[in-house]
Amino acid sequence: MENAPETNADQNPEEFYRSPTTTPEADPWALPLEDIDLATGAIFQAQKHHEYFKRLRQENPVHYHDKNPEIGPYWSLTRYEDIMAVDTDFERFSSEPSIALFDELLGEERAPMFIAMDPPRHDEQRGAVLPAVGPVRLKDLDQLIRKRTVEVLDELPTGTPFNWVEKVSIELTTRMLATLFDFPFEERRKLTFWSEIITTPPILMGLTIEDRLNHLGECLQTFTALFKERQFEGNESQDFISLLANNPATADLEGVELLGNLMLLIVGGNDTTRNSMSAGVLFMHENPAEFQKIKDDQSLIPSAVAEIIRYQTPLSYMRRTAKEDVEIRGKQIKKGDKIAMWYASGNRDESFFPDADKFIIDRPNVRRHMAFGFGIHRCMGNRVAEAQLRIVWEEILKRFERLEVVAEPERVEHSFVHGIKALQVIAHPKGNKP
Repeated sequence: MENAPETNADQNPEEFYRSPTTTPEADPWALPLEDIDLATGAIFQAQKHHEYFKRLRQENPVHYHDKNPEIGPYWSLTRYEDIMAVDTDFERFSSEPSIALFDELLGEERAPMFIAMDPPRHDEQRGAVLPAVGPVRLKDLDQLIRKRTVEVLDELPTGTPFNWVEKVSIELTTRMLATLFDFPFEERRKLTFWSEIITTPPILMGLTIEDRLNHLGECLQTFTALFKERQFEGNESQDFISLLANNPATADLEGVELLGNLMLLIVGGNDTTRNSMSAGVLFMHENPAEFQKIKDDQSLIPSAVAEIIRYQTPLSYMRRTAKEDVEIRGKQIKKGDKIAMWYASGNRDESFFPDADKFIIDRPNVRRHMAFGFGIHRCMGNRVAEAQLRIVWEEILKRFERLEVVAEPERVEHSFVHGIKALQVIAHPKGNKP
């Protein structure tokens, strides 16, 4: 990163930066505003981030922090209205060079991906893969999603604890990713592993920087072979790889640019669905009256799915870079400044969502949540994610009286991906109410 101070993480790849001030133990309401560093995974892991966001929405909704040596100075937008304005203004706020506050997702060489591009390149590359998740394709996928959901749920143990994340969320997500990429089904777990390699500091996975680069090298080699094979065959299938390989706008992708686009699709397909699928079980356990609502009226399931996504917000933020000097709420943002649009905060903005910290499945305006973004960069797989979650809850209600969470969830230490690593659950089948 240009002009960034050297850090411990630069000197020793086995370490990464943790804020000395913004910690789970600190009082979010007493910490000096200038010491608040929202890009701190520990506060998300400890579920303390919402209090920081609430304070900033009230006291300093356009917040500047310049003490994080790993990512450099950055602005934080915490109110729904401001996030919406920036997210839909690609003329003044660029997605290049990165969607995250840290500049590099794939190692030393920056990996171009269409979500981190501006028009017209963005439109060309995004348009190439849209058919894979478009309305026609989704109609075809619906039956397959249900078949796989039935298979996975019917294999679950009852009356004994199991990890819902491993047995359901990851399994269903990887099966869908394998379909969307037409990836070898028996190797599907590689897709979620590569997704974690991209978004997780190596030390948190028990890996070195060299390990990470080796895994990414394997990923690139695998996808390059599939890309060339489908290009040679002139494959007209509607999977992501075939669409990229045979569209004039993307047929010449290679190296890190190919990898960047494919990893974007993997991360997008993995994190939103997987973490919402896990979080929904937790939220329904914590809010039995809301669970009763969908038991009594299954037409509320689509609304419940949207509320799960709002309440969890699987990707906490997206970054933009100012293309010119601009003023927001009296704050002077300079050309080139990093801006974090905190979807996790916008989705809890009380001025837009009344009782925003409550889980309410029939919330009237829930479909206006920010978790999928807005404008030209709105998540293109949102309908597939919603379909997967809807079908999971439809099939849960056919089989189980309730899903009991029996231990505190294990969460990831990350400010970008708001995820759950493990969720111990006991499934109580219908007819066996304790």
